[in-house]
Amino acid sequence: MIERIITKRTHDLGGGFEVGRVLPFHARRMVGPYIFFDHMGPTELAPGIPRELDVRPHPHIGLATVTYLFDGALTHRDSLGYHQEIRPGEVNWMIAGRGITHSERFEEARAHGARMHGIQAWVALPEETEEAEPAFSHHAAAELPSWNEPGLTGRLISGSLEGLSAGTPVHSPQFYAHWLMREGTRRLLPAEYPERAIYVASGHVEVAGQALSAGMMAVLAPGGDVPVTALSDATVMVLGGEPVGERFMFWNFVSSRKERIEQAAEDWKQGRMKLPDADDAEFTPLPEFKGF
Repeated sequence: MIERIITKRTHDLGGGFEVGRVLPFHARRMVGPYIFFDHMGPTELAPGIPRELDVRPHPHIGLATVTYLFDGALTHRDSLGYHQEIRPGEVNWMIAGRGITHSERFEEARAHGARMHGIQAWVALPEETEEAEPAFSHHAAAELPSWNEPGLTGRLISGSLEGLSAGTPVHSPQFYAHWLMREGTRRLLPAEYPERAIYVASGHVEVAGQALSAGMMAVLAPGGDVPVTALSDATVMVLGGEPVGERFMFWNFVSSRKERIEQAAEDWKQGRMKLPDADDAEFTPLPEFKGF
């Protein structure tokens, strides 16, 4: 039932702020349309943290970003003019399409201190919508479909699962959900999609008889319901969907065409991508290209 186990790798976003990178992985770049999966924290940020820890304005193409927090808060600003604070249980869904820029800053933590814990995921857009108009939407926790079962509560972040459908504007068949499982709870992840994965954000679980701890993702084989048993209280993310085909990736750019990524990189380098109106005093420089 399990094809591969992926353990998060430490990655510095700049300024000393580290995350656990799960996808892309050299032997498994995507799960359904999900091409990027970063686990942020848990980490304690003290009041007065330096601005160097923030994620400064940077560009995207060809994807949708999904920000979801368990603890803390982030301040989002983008080149469409949106300014949105995101808090636990809420979803920021940003469609980059033909191009968008945004920043994510720790403004609440800087003012008051905060425990930061969450997931940043990217969804590759189908070829026919890779150049869609950029868009942003925010979804409150109360707007999202939820599970409330003995030993398990949960929230559907995007797509459809078990007859539930989230309001996030997806472009291909997929699902992404947050489960809080009490110790001893057993739950099946149904075989609704050809590609699925289970990620443990905290605690310990058993997936198809194999023990997993926090920071580990089980990529599942197609077909068959898969049992998930909480060996302790656990926070679990389940995700997947229909594959969208091969994608190339450089920095924050995703596309089915290498030349499109090269164009986007040159656009950013030459300053042709608009910065957020309320956050245009600094930006993230283009990193060195080391090949696809």
